[in-house]
Amino acid sequence: MHKHLPMEEEVMDLLIGGFSVVMLIAIMTVVSLWRKNRTRRLAFYWIFAHFLLLSIAAYFAFRAISFDLTHPQASEEISLLLGKAGLAWGAGMVCLLAGIVKLSRR
Repeated sequence: MHKHLPMEEEVMDLLIGGFSVVMLIAIMTVVSLWRKNRTRRLAFYWIFAHFLLLSIAAYFAFRAISFDLTHPQASEEISLLLGKAGLAWGAGMVCLLAGIVKLSRR
């Protein structure tokens, strides 16, 4: 039996690397837009909160898919990690929506 979710050895590194590159591009883009439009500061704070919570969600999800399956309570731990990932993702989406609403106001 595998000690974790069966996948190729380099997949986790690719997932983390890919997520990091995409987040870096997104953050750099938002920082650039923020510099051009400093009057909507609160909207950009909401978007940065979204990035933070999305990163936390990814952290919990990555931990869940790499969790040791031989652990006596693996099912419970993985479920808890995925629940935490879902909550962080949901809260991040609320932050993103708040940022979009703030940006769309005149």
